Amino acid sequence: MVSSRPAQLRPDTRPTAGGLPPHDIAAEEAVLAALLLDEEAYPRVIPILQPRDFFREQNQWCYEACVALADRGEALTHPTVAHELERAGRLDAAGGEPYLFEITGKHFTAEGVEAHARIVARDSFYRRMIQAAGQIAQVAYEGGPDASAVLAHAEQLLLAIRSVESAGDFRALRDLLDEFLEDPGEAVEGVLVSAVRTGFMDLDALLGGFKRGDLVILAARTGVGKSSLLLNFARNAAVGQHGTVAFFALEMSADQLAMRLLSAEADVDATRLRLGMHNQDEESSIMHAIGALGEARVYIDDSAVLTVPEIRAKCRRLQAEHGLDLVIVDYLQLLHSASLGGENRASELGKITRALKETARELDVPVIAAAQLSRAVEARTPHIPMLSDLRESGSIEQDADVVMFIYREDVYRTPEEWQDEHPDDPGGQHPSGLAQLIVAKHRNGPTGNVTVRFRDRTASFQDLVLREPPPEFDE
Repeated sequence: MVSSRPAQLRPDTRPTAGGLPPHDIAAEEAVLAALLLDEEAYPRVIPILQPRDFFREQNQWCYEACVALADRGEALTHPTVAHELERAGRLDAAGGEPYLFEITGKHFTAEGVEAHARIVARDSFYRRMIQAAGQIAQVAYEGGPDASAVLAHAEQLLLAIRSVESAGDFRALRDLLDEFLEDPGEAVEGVLVSAVRTGFMDLDALLGGFKRGDLVILAARTGVGKSSLLLNFARNAAVGQHGTVAFFALEMSADQLAMRLLSAEADVDATRLRLGMHNQDEESSIMHAIGALGEARVYIDDSAVLTVPEIRAKCRRLQAEHGLDLVIVDYLQLLHSASLGGENRASELGKITRALKETARELDVPVIAAAQLSRAVEARTPHIPMLSDLRESGSIEQDADVVMFIYREDVYRTPEEWQDEHPDDPGGQHPSGLAQLIVAKHRNGPTGNVTVRFRDRTASFQDLVLREPPPEFDE
């Protein structure tokens, strides 16, 4: 006998003031009928629908039976689906085999199955929105002392819905190439379309700039210049390309970072600048630098304690209000995991790096995170970093698209020590003020080394030889 039970509310939905949550039983039945009538329907439906997308519970059970059969390579017919339901103990509750014949009698063709599947998926999406809205309301009612944490949780609920909705299907190479030809690589409404330039000619030639959706790890020992190079990247994106940069500084204050940026831009010693000891010529340079930096869209958050969900939520707001082209985190090991207790640091850091990579893809921006190297680099000669020097290197190396190291030989060797170690080169040049940027991992391109200059008095990096930007990076 055909089941006459009314449509049941799924456990994850609630009635609204206007009645039942969004659903379309006819579309659900049309999808199931198509699966029973046409063996070509299943591969067209499976990228669109999950079992949970069905509103009527008996339809969800029938779809689950179809998926189970298809996974085993068995045909989808009335008897096989009925048998699978019987194995699961759901045949009677689903309406029995007569229910399957009833829906194929009402919907006797597989035509339009993808359109019907999208209707079911869309209504499911709306029900998840309703569920998230209820959870956000509950969190707001409960309140608490930390309003920012409540807001971050609310935004995380909505982002979870978006990440499920954004799951896609195959895209033809021809379509992707057409999009590439249509992309001029210029700024659109304040957002950079193409890769974000590093601002260093040789490094841009090696990497092709920072790609959107990539996680970039910049690692070095303490005192070598990680924060300085991150500030260079931020300045070059904001001033040189008019991009928008989010800079999360967990170790330094926003005032300190602003002073460093000003010192480098004005080319005035940071100590003289801080103490107000600059002369009249330097005063002119400072005022010019303030004018240039004042127009830069660099937004600094110096919260001492941050989780990746909080970073993602803050970036979402910034992206909505001002656009977003680059996210910088200084530095990785100071971030906290959103999960509560019970994990060792290596496992926690693995979750953090994976979450940062997901953030880069969701926001469609490069995310650059500084990382601290272990002391192993100090215990050998030469002190050139390698991937195994990364603390908890497995998770960082696995999740990163690019891993770069900073190596400065002058940090480890005085001119006298350097000369003693190079007796075959009397009078040779000590590598003072030179830095190696070592690209040790590059998921989508070559690795290699780039030599740049480090200016200690302004704590900044610059190209070893100043040249005009290559044509592919012209604005």
